[in-house]
Amino acid sequence: MIVLGFEDYKTQGERLADALRLPFTLVQRHRFPDGEYRLTLPAELPQNIIFCYSLDRPNEKLIELLLAASSARRQGATELTLVAPYLCYMRQDKAFHPGEVVSQPIIGSFLAELFDNVITVDPHLHRVHHLSQAVPARQAVTLSATALMAEFLAGRFDNPLILGPDRESEQWVSEVAQPNQWQFGVCDKIRSGDRQVQITLPDIDMAGRNIVLVDDVASSGRTLTVATEQCIARKAKSVDVLVTHALFVNHAKQELLQAGAGHIWSTDSVEHDSNIIPLSPLLAEAIQKL
Repeated sequence: MIVLGFEDYKTQGERLADALRLPFTLVQRHRFPDGEYRLTLPAELPQNIIFCYSLDRPNEKLIELLLAASSARRQGATELTLVAPYLCYMRQDKAFHPGEVVSQPIIGSFLAELFDNVITVDPHLHRVHHLSQAVPARQAVTLSATALMAEFLAGRFDNPLILGPDRESEQWVSEVAQPNQWQFGVCDKIRSGDRQVQITLPDIDMAGRNIVLVDDVASSGRTLTVATEQCIARKAKSVDVLVTHALFVNHAKQELLQAGAGHIWSTDSVEHDSNIIPLSPLLAEAIQKL
């Protein structure tokens, strides 16, 4: 067995290989002037291969996986596993307007055709409750970073208030709070556009409290920014942010800091300067169970 990785996710791939005590090799990539890729795999491959590649900025990465996985099959590999801590296109699971493309089952089927097993962390699923419904691979494994988050926060706070920026975040917030019996709450959110959100904080006294906003993914960061501003207006002692997937597009992180967030922390699901919690132990354990 071998772990194959890509240059822009090399550190995480190496960590996973170390945790599994397996060799790690980079897929060599050359980009032609017209934008096409030439990929090169090791000349000799074992039958079992683990691809480690998180699917933020997904469009080019999906093409890379198509080329690499298909080539590995042609070279004789019989068992391909994709470890993609962040899984793209999972939000779009319903057509809200005539003709609107529902991307979740299309991308899910695409990955299931390439890989026997798909492992991800805290996927952003709405109306689908099991990853196998979205990604019909032989084994579709969903992991959660909440235990690692709880352990991380326990070393920094005695009794924080764990707050979710919307109702969808309650599943993560409650699991982060549970091991230490911390108080938690969730906000109500009304979204009227990509960057237009209204937040209503829960009826909890926040004066003098250390508040940690917890969510699965931060993209535009607008929801977290508005929640941070409102917590500070409620006289919170501190407001910090902890997310699984740190997308933070454009100036999202800077806006969050300007709103008053003290620290911004994330797992290493997506390469970002806020990464502080490695996922390799969690991922390695899941692979060993396959």
